[in-house]
Amino acid sequence: MAEAPRDHKDPRGLDHSALSAAFNVDESRVDWHDETLWFIRQKRDKAVHSVPEWEWLRDTASAIKNNVLSNLSEYLEQFEGNAKANGIVVHWAADGDEHNRIVHDILSRHGVNRMVKSKSMLTEECQLNEYLSDKGIEVVDSDLGERIVQLGEEPPSHIVLPCIHKKKEEIGDLFHKHLGTEAGESDPQVLTEAARQHLRETFLTRKVALTGVNFAVAETGEFVVCTNEGNADMGAHLSDVHIASMGIEKIIPERQHLGVFLRLLTRSATGQPITTYSSHFKSPRPGQEMHLILVDNGRSRQLGREDFRNSLKCIRCGSCMNTCPVYRRSGGHSYHSVISGPIGSILAPNLNMKDFADLPFASTLCGSCSNVCPVKINIHEQLYKWRQVLVKEGYVAGSKAAGMKVMAQVFGRPVVYSLAGKIGRWTMRNVPFVTNNKLNPWYKEREMPQAPEHSFREWYAKNRKR
Repeated sequence: MAEAPRDHKDPRGLDHSALSAAFNVDESRVDWHDETLWFIRQKRDKAVHSVPEWEWLRDTASAIKNNVLSNLSEYLEQFEGNAKANGIVVHWAADGDEHNRIVHDILSRHGVNRMVKSKSMLTEECQLNEYLSDKGIEVVDSDLGERIVQLGEEPPSHIVLPCIHKKKEEIGDLFHKHLGTEAGESDPQVLTEAARQHLRETFLTRKVALTGVNFAVAETGEFVVCTNEGNADMGAHLSDVHIASMGIEKIIPERQHLGVFLRLLTRSATGQPITTYSSHFKSPRPGQEMHLILVDNGRSRQLGREDFRNSLKCIRCGSCMNTCPVYRRSGGHSYHSVISGPIGSILAPNLNMKDFADLPFASTLCGSCSNVCPVKINIHEQLYKWRQVLVKEGYVAGSKAAGMKVMAQVFGRPVVYSLAGKIGRWTMRNVPFVTNNKLNPWYKEREMPQAPEHSFREWYAKNRKR
């Protein structure tokens, strides 16, 4: 059984509520964070509406993933055999620590203490950068957003847009400090060119490159990496050793299935028709080594949880984050998890229920996340089910558990429920300060509604046809 990664919980011991409150102090940042992500959601909608067979693609992708999850061990063995036949060295890692040791062993054998890396949420999950840094090995993230948060000594706040929480002026300050740009420079074109020159030197001088994996084809033993910047290609093609880190759920059965997923992925993520680079890696070039590390790290455990196994369908598009009203106004770091937003809130408790017990409650259960998911993961239903599991396992605050028990007693007795409603309406009309105060968490971010004169039950009893 895979172990949970280390140090997920915010070092200050804060949960989503407290961390989102800190993010909300800067109202202007919250506003443009919200507006920017909603703009991307709207781009997604326009792209989707241009594809008449969109729902067919979603249904097909979901069915393919169902098939994979039902036959995962067979597809993994098929992929391993074909990958080895292609000249790829295949490794298996039960958890993040084993993954990190494998990477370090490869670097040590080649006498390398510097490595370039493209975007990989799996290596974030395994905390590879921190592990290698402790071993005296420098890792440079080559994705622009990842490089920005790396320079800022922060984790990414979004799986597709890692630095969406940062303003261009803040990025300019980071580049002035680390890359030598002019003080006060915030022109995105100038900053991008500075990053390009900085990373070009990195690509040319690193003998080992690490990439993630978007899809791995069991039929052919190849894997596909999707980027918009071409940084994964630069690192892999210029290096003597290419390491690819892959979660075991990234398998698809046949190459023809790529057409389904590639049409879904970027339209869902950014509204583009396709990623700028969809690069296939099947075998190392002459003189190069290619290693692929298959990582479990709790995925087998999730696979065995019937109510939650569908979460392993995720193709990491981030569309659920872009549409989520809670994520958009609380920021990715408030989730204190490698993968934030709705999908992270159903993946994280699988790794550690205690540390992530707050996340399934960071949702309105509106269902927008499930509506936009390209592989039809029932995210909002899993959030609701996780709440039930966490309460039963005793991983919620005692006050919340007690409150839920009281509510269950009230809702389960019609007479008590009716009386409570009358008391509540009277209180809100006549002594509103009882509810409109800082001790009421609901009131902190909202205005209390005007109390109706009658309950629906009273209205129905008066107006129904006899």
